[in-house]
Amino acid sequence: MAFTAMDVKKLREMTNVGMMDCKKALAASDGDMDKAVEWLRERGLAAAAKKAGRIAAEGVVNAVVENGVGAIVEINAETDFASKSDKFMELVGDITSVILHDAPADVEALKACKYPGTDLTVEAILPEKILVIGENIQIRRFARYDTGVSVAYTHMGGRIGVLVNLEVEGIAPEAVTELGKDICMQVASMNPAFRDKSDVDQSVLDKEKEIQLALMANDPKMASKPEKVREGIVMGKLNKYYEENCLLQQAFVKENKVSVEKHIEAVAKELGGKIRLVKFVRYEKGEGIEKKEENFAAEVAAAAGLNK
Repeated sequence: MAFTAMDVKKLREMTNVGMMDCKKALAASDGDMDKAVEWLRERGLAAAAKKAGRIAAEGVVNAVVENGVGAIVEINAETDFASKSDKFMELVGDITSVILHDAPADVEALKACKYPGTDLTVEAILPEKILVIGENIQIRRFARYDTGVSVAYTHMGGRIGVLVNLEVEGIAPEAVTELGKDICMQVASMNPAFRDKSDVDQSVLDKEKEIQLALMANDPKMASKPEKVREGIVMGKLNKYYEENCLLQQAFVKENKVSVEKHIEAVAKELGGKIRLVKFVRYEKGEGIEKKEENFAAEVAAAAGLNK
């Protein structure tokens, strides 16, 4: 019995197994869906699919620069124990290499790239890695910079990763490495939401202004002040917002009497050229992923057959 691309897609959605394995299963089963699922189970691939439904909020963030190209990627696993295993870190290194050399546009394109040292795609190799490592594994996100000067930094064994991109004129790239590292550490510790105050959307500013005005309206002392005075106070609050949320306007962590922007200007002047912070990425493993709340006592009771 023949099968179509839609059949492959359906089997993949049913089992969460890689596309190539789904094709093999349907070919071996003459297109019979039930037999194809059984074929996958017999080879342990359905076990990998079962694991693929579990929450993966641990893992690592890896940030590297190789031959002038920078890459940062977050790959998740279920436990910190698995995340530190040699096999998991080998997988992280291989996927980072694919990002560096193949320049995929997004995660789906990355999964379609060939996995190093094999004839399989990244997507096809993942079920095998899930079986070997014994946990669900997810490639969550990545970024890649191939212009300018990129500097990478990882903090606490991959809990946080940062990739900074600089535009440099009249200065050797290696001369700005220390500056790049300092900016990376600034981003890691201060977690700015924006590069520069000019990048803040007007809607964000309007909302912040609205919040500050509402706070003053609910404060009897502030509410009695003239509108012009209150507007001036709000503008001061907005400047404070920039200093807290915009990287270039933040106080430089190594010398808090100057901003990051002023520090970059001082370094550029000292080196006799121009330096511009173009962009940055900061990933923290598991941020935004809803973690399952474990009830250890209930698990023990269930295992002992006490929950009747």
